[in-house]
Amino acid sequence: MRFRLPADARRSAAVLRGALHGTTYDWTREMPRPKRIMTRVGILIQGFAIYAGFTRSLIWPLIWPRLAVLVPTVLLIYYIGYWLQNAMLTSEFIRKTQLESDQIAARQIQQALQPTRIEQPIGYDIETWYQPLRAVGGDYFDIISLPRDRTLFAVADVSGKGMAAALLSANIQALVRSLSASHDDPAALASQINLHLCRYTPANRFATAVFIVLDRNSGNLVYVNAGHNPPLLIHGNSHTFLETSGTALGWFDDATYAAREAILPPAGTLLMFTDGLPDSIPGIGGRGPETRIVDALGGDQTKSVTTVKSLMDPSFNEDDVTVVLVKRHAA
Repeated sequence: MRFRLPADARRSAAVLRGALHGTTYDWTREMPRPKRIMTRVGILIQGFAIYAGFTRSLIWPLIWPRLAVLVPTVLLIYYIGYWLQNAMLTSEFIRKTQLESDQIAARQIQQALQPTRIEQPIGYDIETWYQPLRAVGGDYFDIISLPRDRTLFAVADVSGKGMAAALLSANIQALVRSLSASHDDPAALASQINLHLCRYTPANRFATAVFIVLDRNSGNLVYVNAGHNPPLLIHGNSHTFLETSGTALGWFDDATYAAREAILPPAGTLLMFTDGLPDSIPGIGGRGPETRIVDALGGDQTKSVTTVKSLMDPSFNEDDVTVVLVKRHAA
Protein backbone atom coordinates (compact mmCIF):
# COMPACT_ATOMS: atom_id res chain seq x y z
CA MET A 1 0.00 0.00 0.00
CA ARG A 2 1.36 3.40 -0.96
CA PHE A 3 2.07 5.75 1.93
CA ARG A 4 0.32 9.11 1.70
CA LEU A 5 0.89 12.18 3.83
CA PRO A 6 -2.09 13.74 5.64
CA ALA A 7 -3.85 16.62 3.85
CA ASP A 8 -2.37 19.28 6.19
CA ALA A 9 1.15 17.93 5.64
CA ARG A 10 0.67 17.97 1.85
CA ARG A 11 -0.51 21.58 1.95
CA SER A 12 2.47 22.57 4.11
CA ALA A 13 4.83 20.81 1.72
CA ALA A 14 3.25 22.64 -1.23
CA VAL A 15 3.76 26.00 0.54
CA LEU A 16 7.40 25.09 1.27
CA ARG A 17 7.99 24.11 -2.36
CA GLY A 18 6.52 27.42 -3.49
CA ALA A 19 8.74 29.37 -1.10
CA LEU A 20 11.89 27.54 -2.24
CA HIS A 21 10.93 28.11 -5.86
CA GLY A 22 10.44 31.84 -5.18
CA THR A 23 13.86 32.21 -3.53
CA THR A 24 15.73 30.47 -6.35
CA TYR A 25 13.70 31.75 -9.32
CA ASP A 26 15.21 34.44 -11.55
CA TRP A 27 12.33 36.95 -11.49
CA THR A 28 13.87 39.02 -14.30
CA ARG A 29 13.21 36.18 -16.80
CA GLU A 30 9.56 37.24 -17.10
CA MET A 31 10.53 40.79 -18.14
CA PRO A 32 11.02 41.87 -21.75
CA ARG A 33 14.66 41.57 -22.80
CA PRO A 34 15.54 45.33 -22.82
CA LYS A 35 14.10 45.78 -19.33
CA ARG A 36 15.86 42.65 -18.13
CA ILE A 37 19.21 43.96 -19.35
CA MET A 38 18.69 47.39 -17.78
CA THR A 39 17.62 45.83 -14.47
CA ARG A 40 20.77 43.72 -14.34
CA VAL A 41 22.87 46.77 -15.22
CA GLY A 42 21.32 48.55 -12.23
CA ILE A 43 22.20 45.60 -9.99
CA LEU A 44 25.80 45.63 -11.26
CA ILE A 45 26.07 49.38 -10.61
CA GLN A 46 24.89 48.88 -7.04
CA GLY A 47 27.35 46.02 -6.60
CA PHE A 48 30.21 48.20 -7.86
CA ALA A 49 29.25 50.96 -5.41
CA ILE A 50 29.36 48.50 -2.49
CA TYR A 51 32.71 47.15 -3.72
CA ALA A 52 34.15 50.68 -4.01
CA GLY A 53 32.98 51.51 -0.49
CA PHE A 54 34.72 48.50 1.03
CA THR A 55 37.97 48.84 -0.95
CA ARG A 56 37.97 52.70 -0.88
CA SER A 57 38.99 52.57 -4.53
CA LEU A 58 37.25 53.96 -7.58
CA ILE A 59 38.27 53.75 -11.21
CA TRP A 60 41.37 55.58 -12.54
CA PRO A 61 42.39 58.33 -11.88
CA LEU A 62 40.51 58.28 -8.53
CA ILE A 63 42.15 55.11 -7.28
CA TRP A 64 42.59 56.19 -3.66
CA PRO A 65 40.40 59.29 -3.20
CA ARG A 66 39.93 61.12 0.04
CA LEU A 67 37.04 60.06 2.25
CA ALA A 68 35.21 63.34 1.57
CA VAL A 69 35.23 62.47 -2.15
CA LEU A 70 34.73 58.71 -1.80
CA VAL A 71 31.55 58.70 0.33
CA PRO A 72 29.37 61.02 -1.82
CA THR A 73 30.68 59.37 -5.00
CA VAL A 74 29.83 55.88 -3.75
CA LEU A 75 26.37 57.02 -2.63
CA LEU A 76 25.73 58.67 -5.99
CA ILE A 77 26.78 55.55 -7.90
CA TYR A 78 24.67 53.33 -5.64
CA TYR A 79 21.54 55.44 -6.06
CA ILE A 80 22.01 55.64 -9.84
CA GLY A 81 21.82 51.84 -9.90
CA TYR A 82 18.89 51.91 -7.45
CA TRP A 83 16.91 54.43 -9.54
CA LEU A 84 17.59 52.49 -12.73
CA GLN A 85 16.47 49.20 -11.19
CA ASN A 86 13.44 50.79 -9.53
CA ALA A 87 12.36 52.40 -12.82
CA MET A 88 12.47 49.04 -14.63
CA LEU A 89 10.59 47.25 -11.84
CA THR A 90 7.92 49.95 -11.70
CA SER A 91 7.46 49.73 -15.45
CA GLU A 92 7.15 45.94 -15.21
CA PHE A 93 4.65 46.25 -12.35
CA ILE A 94 2.47 48.55 -14.46
CA ARG A 95 2.68 46.15 -17.40
CA LYS A 96 1.65 43.16 -15.29
CA THR A 97 -1.16 45.12 -13.67
CA GLN A 98 -2.55 45.88 -17.12
CA LEU A 99 -2.20 42.20 -18.10
CA GLU A 100 -4.02 41.16 -14.95
CA SER A 101 -6.87 43.57 -15.74
CA ASP A 102 -7.07 42.10 -19.25
CA GLN A 103 -7.17 38.57 -17.80
CA ILE A 104 -9.99 39.48 -15.43
CA ALA A 105 -11.99 40.92 -18.33
CA ALA A 106 -11.22 37.82 -20.43
CA ARG A 107 -12.39 35.56 -17.59
CA GLN A 108 -15.67 37.46 -17.30
CA ILE A 109 -16.21 37.12 -21.05
CA GLN A 110 -15.39 33.40 -20.96
CA GLN A 111 -17.82 32.83 -18.09
CA ALA A 112 -20.52 34.69 -20.01
CA LEU A 113 -19.98 32.44 -23.05
CA GLN A 114 -20.56 29.25 -21.05
CA PRO A 115 -24.05 28.14 -19.98
CA THR A 116 -24.73 29.24 -16.41
CA ARG A 117 -28.44 28.45 -16.11
CA ILE A 118 -29.24 25.06 -17.58
CA GLU A 119 -32.84 24.18 -18.37
CA GLN A 120 -33.45 20.71 -16.93
CA PRO A 121 -35.18 18.46 -19.51
CA ILE A 122 -38.12 16.40 -18.30
CA GLY A 123 -36.81 13.10 -16.97
CA TYR A 124 -33.18 14.23 -16.65
CA ASP A 125 -30.88 16.06 -14.24
CA ILE A 126 -27.88 17.92 -15.64
CA GLU A 127 -25.00 19.29 -13.56
CA THR A 128 -21.84 21.08 -14.72
CA TRP A 129 -18.63 22.31 -13.13
CA TYR A 130 -15.75 24.26 -14.65
CA GLN A 131 -12.53 25.31 -12.92
CA PRO A 132 -9.72 26.91 -14.96
CA LEU A 133 -6.18 26.50 -13.67
CA ARG A 134 -5.41 30.16 -14.41
CA ALA A 135 -7.58 33.23 -14.88
CA VAL A 136 -8.84 31.79 -18.17
CA GLY A 137 -8.70 28.25 -19.46
CA GLY A 138 -8.78 26.17 -22.60
CA ASP A 139 -11.70 23.91 -21.64
CA TYR A 140 -15.10 24.38 -23.26
CA PHE A 141 -18.50 22.84 -22.67
CA ASP A 142 -21.95 23.60 -23.98
CA ILE A 143 -25.48 22.22 -23.80
CA ILE A 144 -27.74 23.07 -26.75
CA SER A 145 -31.39 22.15 -27.21
CA LEU A 146 -32.13 20.75 -30.69
CA PRO A 147 -35.43 20.11 -32.51
CA ARG A 148 -37.34 16.82 -32.06
CA ASP A 149 -36.65 16.54 -28.30
CA ARG A 150 -32.89 16.22 -28.60
CA THR A 151 -30.00 17.82 -26.72
CA LEU A 152 -26.42 18.36 -27.89
CA PHE A 153 -23.64 18.05 -25.34
CA ALA A 154 -20.23 19.41 -26.37
CA VAL A 155 -17.04 19.18 -24.32
CA ALA A 156 -13.62 20.20 -25.67
CA ASP A 157 -10.09 20.61 -24.35
CA VAL A 158 -7.75 22.93 -26.25
CA SER A 159 -4.01 22.29 -26.19
CA GLY A 160 -2.06 24.63 -23.93
CA LYS A 161 -3.27 26.99 -21.23
CA GLY A 162 -3.92 30.66 -20.66
CA MET A 163 -5.09 33.33 -23.06
CA ALA A 164 -4.19 31.56 -26.32
CA ALA A 165 -6.13 28.44 -25.33
CA ALA A 166 -9.07 30.56 -24.17
CA LEU A 167 -9.25 32.33 -27.55
CA LEU A 168 -9.32 29.02 -29.40
CA SER A 169 -11.97 27.57 -27.06
CA ALA A 170 -14.11 30.68 -27.69
CA ASN A 171 -13.68 30.07 -31.42
CA ILE A 172 -14.86 26.47 -31.01
CA GLN A 173 -17.82 27.66 -28.96
CA ALA A 174 -18.87 30.02 -31.76
CA LEU A 175 -18.47 27.25 -34.34
CA VAL A 176 -20.56 24.76 -32.35
CA ARG A 177 -23.30 27.32 -31.79
CA SER A 178 -23.43 28.36 -35.44
CA LEU A 179 -23.06 24.90 -37.01
CA SER A 180 -25.33 22.91 -34.68
CA ALA A 181 -28.41 24.55 -36.20
CA SER A 182 -27.64 23.01 -39.60
CA HIS A 183 -25.42 20.04 -38.64
CA ASP A 184 -27.25 18.08 -35.95
CA ASP A 185 -25.21 15.01 -36.93
CA PRO A 186 -22.15 14.87 -34.58
CA ALA A 187 -19.92 13.44 -37.33
CA ALA A 188 -20.71 16.32 -39.70
CA LEU A 189 -20.27 18.82 -36.87
CA ALA A 190 -16.84 17.42 -35.96
CA SER A 191 -15.73 17.39 -39.61
CA GLN A 192 -16.69 21.04 -40.17
CA ILE A 193 -14.95 22.23 -36.99
CA ASN A 194 -11.84 20.18 -37.81
CA LEU A 195 -11.65 21.70 -41.29
CA HIS A 196 -11.98 25.23 -39.88
CA LEU A 197 -9.26 24.68 -37.27
CA CYS A 198 -6.88 23.17 -39.84
CA ARG A 199 -7.30 26.21 -42.09
CA TYR A 200 -7.35 29.09 -39.62
CA THR A 201 -5.29 28.11 -36.57
CA PRO A 202 -1.52 27.56 -36.09
CA ALA A 203 -0.22 24.08 -36.77
CA ASN A 204 0.72 23.53 -33.11
CA ARG A 205 -2.82 24.22 -31.88
CA PHE A 206 -5.47 21.51 -31.69
CA ALA A 207 -8.36 20.39 -29.52
CA THR A 208 -9.84 17.12 -28.35
CA ALA A 209 -13.62 17.06 -28.19
CA VAL A 210 -16.68 14.92 -27.72
CA PHE A 211 -20.10 15.71 -29.25
CA ILE A 212 -23.12 13.75 -28.02
CA VAL A 213 -26.72 14.10 -29.24
CA LEU A 214 -29.23 12.72 -26.72
CA ASP A 215 -32.74 11.71 -27.73
CA ARG A 216 -34.57 12.64 -24.56
CA ASN A 217 -37.50 10.31 -25.25
CA SER A 218 -35.60 7.09 -25.89
CA GLY A 219 -32.26 7.82 -24.19
CA ASN A 220 -30.43 7.02 -27.43
CA LEU A 221 -26.97 8.63 -27.74
CA VAL A 222 -25.29 9.45 -31.04
CA TYR A 223 -21.73 10.56 -30.39
CA VAL A 224 -18.33 11.39 -31.86
CA ASN A 225 -15.21 11.25 -29.73
CA ALA A 226 -12.41 13.25 -31.39
CA GLY A 227 -9.40 12.06 -29.39
CA HIS A 228 -11.00 13.06 -26.10
CA ASN A 229 -11.14 11.32 -22.73
CA PRO A 230 -13.84 8.66 -23.16
CA PRO A 231 -17.07 9.68 -21.41
CA LEU A 232 -18.41 7.22 -18.85
CA LEU A 233 -21.82 5.60 -19.20
CA ILE A 234 -22.76 4.11 -15.83
CA HIS A 235 -25.79 1.96 -15.04
CA GLY A 236 -25.94 0.21 -11.70
CA ASN A 237 -22.66 -1.63 -11.15
CA SER A 238 -21.75 -1.74 -14.85
CA HIS A 239 -20.11 0.93 -16.96
CA THR A 240 -19.12 1.60 -20.57
CA PHE A 241 -16.58 3.97 -22.10
CA LEU A 242 -17.58 5.98 -25.20
CA GLU A 243 -14.29 5.32 -26.95
CA THR A 244 -12.48 7.45 -29.53
CA SER A 245 -13.95 7.48 -33.04
CA GLY A 246 -11.63 10.03 -34.70
CA THR A 247 -8.47 12.10 -34.31
CA ALA A 248 -8.17 15.38 -32.43
CA LEU A 249 -9.61 18.47 -34.14
CA GLY A 250 -7.07 20.56 -36.05
CA TRP A 251 -4.56 17.83 -36.88
CA PHE A 252 -5.52 16.64 -40.39
CA ASP A 253 -7.87 18.44 -42.77
CA ASP A 254 -8.88 15.13 -44.38
CA ALA A 255 -9.71 13.41 -41.10
CA THR A 256 -12.97 11.46 -40.97
CA TYR A 257 -15.20 11.02 -37.94
CA ALA A 258 -17.53 8.09 -37.35
CA ALA A 259 -20.74 8.53 -35.36
CA ARG A 260 -21.45 5.76 -32.89
CA GLU A 261 -24.49 4.95 -30.79
CA ALA A 262 -25.18 4.00 -27.20
CA ILE A 263 -28.11 4.01 -24.80
CA LEU A 264 -28.54 6.00 -21.59
CA PRO A 265 -31.01 3.70 -19.80
CA PRO A 266 -33.41 4.76 -17.04
CA ALA A 267 -31.46 5.32 -13.79
CA GLY A 268 -28.30 5.63 -15.89
CA THR A 269 -25.59 8.29 -15.64
CA LEU A 270 -23.48 9.90 -18.34
CA LEU A 271 -20.26 11.63 -17.24
CA MET A 272 -18.23 13.83 -19.62
CA PHE A 273 -14.98 15.45 -18.49
CA THR A 274 -11.61 16.82 -19.56
CA ASP A 275 -8.26 15.29 -18.66
CA GLY A 276 -7.82 17.67 -15.73
CA LEU A 277 -10.27 15.50 -13.75
CA PRO A 278 -8.49 12.09 -13.87
CA ASP A 279 -5.12 13.82 -13.54
CA SER A 280 -6.32 15.32 -10.24
CA ILE A 281 -7.54 12.00 -8.79
CA PRO A 282 -4.75 9.86 -7.30
CA GLY A 283 -4.91 6.12 -7.59
CA ILE A 284 -5.47 4.26 -4.32
CA GLY A 285 -5.00 0.55 -3.68
CA GLY A 286 -4.49 -0.30 -7.34
CA ARG A 287 -7.63 1.56 -8.43
CA GLY A 288 -7.09 4.18 -11.10
CA PRO A 289 -8.98 7.51 -11.41
CA GLU A 290 -11.70 6.14 -13.73
CA THR A 291 -12.27 3.14 -11.47
CA ARG A 292 -12.66 5.39 -8.44
CA ILE A 293 -15.16 7.56 -10.35
CA VAL A 294 -17.22 4.50 -11.32
CA ASP A 295 -17.16 3.22 -7.73
CA ALA A 296 -18.28 6.64 -6.44
CA LEU A 297 -21.17 7.11 -8.89
CA GLY A 298 -22.30 3.57 -9.62
CA GLY A 299 -25.65 2.36 -8.38
CA ASP A 300 -26.70 5.57 -6.63
CA GLN A 301 -28.75 8.24 -8.41
CA THR A 302 -28.35 10.65 -5.50
CA LYS A 303 -24.64 11.15 -6.27
CA SER A 304 -23.73 14.44 -7.97
CA VAL A 305 -20.83 16.51 -9.26
CA THR A 306 -19.93 17.17 -5.62
CA THR A 307 -19.20 13.45 -5.30
CA VAL A 308 -16.77 13.62 -8.22
CA LYS A 309 -15.10 16.77 -6.86
CA SER A 310 -14.53 15.08 -3.51
CA LEU A 311 -12.22 12.56 -5.21
CA MET A 312 -9.84 15.28 -6.39
CA ASP A 313 -6.59 16.10 -4.63
CA PRO A 314 -5.68 19.82 -5.08
CA SER A 315 -1.95 19.01 -4.96
CA PHE A 316 -2.37 16.91 -8.13
CA ASN A 317 -4.32 19.57 -10.05
CA GLU A 318 -2.22 21.06 -12.87
CA ASP A 319 -4.84 21.61 -15.59
CA ASP A 320 -8.30 23.04 -16.27
CA VAL A 321 -11.14 20.79 -15.07
CA THR A 322 -14.57 20.45 -16.69
CA VAL A 323 -17.30 18.04 -15.61
CA VAL A 324 -20.74 17.51 -17.20
CA LEU A 325 -23.00 14.99 -15.45
CA VAL A 326 -26.30 13.79 -16.97
CA LYS A 327 -28.62 11.54 -14.94
CA ARG A 328 -31.74 9.94 -16.36
CA HIS A 329 -34.60 9.37 -13.95
CA ALA A 330 -35.54 5.81 -13.11
CA ALA A 331 -39.19 6.27 -14.07
